[in-house]
Amino acid sequence: MTNHELSSMYMDELTEYVKEKGWPAFRAKQIFEWLHKKHVTSAADMTNLSKEMREDLEKDMCKISYVMHQTSATDGTSKFLLEMEDGQRIETVFMKYHHGNSICISSQAGCAMGCRFCASTIGGCIRNLTTGEMLGQIYTVLNILGEEVSNIVVMGTGEPLQNYDNLIRFIKLITDEKGYNLSKRSITVSSCGIVPMIKKLADDDLGITFALSLHAPTDEKRKTLMPIAEKYSIKETLEATDYYFEKTGRRISIEYSMMGGINDSDKDAELLGKLLKGRGYHVNMIPVNPVDEREFVRSSREQIEEFKKILEKFGINVTIRRGMGRDIDAACGQLRRKYGVNN
Repeated sequence: MTNHELSSMYMDELTEYVKEKGWPAFRAKQIFEWLHKKHVTSAADMTNLSKEMREDLEKDMCKISYVMHQTSATDGTSKFLLEMEDGQRIETVFMKYHHGNSICISSQAGCAMGCRFCASTIGGCIRNLTTGEMLGQIYTVLNILGEEVSNIVVMGTGEPLQNYDNLIRFIKLITDEKGYNLSKRSITVSSCGIVPMIKKLADDDLGITFALSLHAPTDEKRKTLMPIAEKYSIKETLEATDYYFEKTGRRISIEYSMMGGINDSDKDAELLGKLLKGRGYHVNMIPVNPVDEREFVRSSREQIEEFKKILEKFGINVTIRRGMGRDIDAACGQLRRKYGVNN
């Protein structure tokens, strides 16, 4: 957060901000509503403020520019490329489901985690996004589409738990009843598994859903896919997610990308089933999206169905994520690389 990024401020901080300018305290509520209820991205649009106030506020607005977007002809998914004030570009994905609209946002420009099947990590992590930039992705997309969302997933480019303070501030602001007022239960945060931060998130007990990117049933195989596995074993990681469940009562979701010939065998399913049996977790099977720079291919439909059946024999709740946006550079980080990382 910059010192005075307006959309990153809590109401009490914004109140102090306007008081320091010598303005009446009620102006803070007006500004907060313009930012978080009406989603304005320029102070010039705050029409119940004076021209002088708007000009003064503009320098502290979070600046996000629309670059382009692609919309899938098959399912209506829209993938947006947005540019920050410093030229960094990030991706945001808007998805339509029968139960409502979801948006997937990025938490960092780039990613340092090095997962071998992901395009987001190619080139590493440039920087954390500010709270305003995380919120701004949502507000910019909703303004363009004229839509609202009922679910948010922090599952785009970046490792959210490496940007912890901005993540927490984002969650508190997007759920503020004076602002967008989204239910905390409608937010999912996905992580590759930074054990101490999972426990910290549990202790903070925000009421959100936590999703663990697991992608392999053994340490040996996980190490070939995810560098984080060199630091934290699956046992340690699942102990942390068990702790999260115990502290919050929120069911854990396991993200498992299905990669043909890599982690999708019947034996993999058996091992995963034994690992998760009795935990009450939900497994979200994700047919991997191909990435130009990576050699991975998605598992066959038949093998995905067989994998699901095996897990269900262990009493595990399983869903297969609907393949969305395959015709629009669907893999996370792909659009950002295709159209320039930080032009």
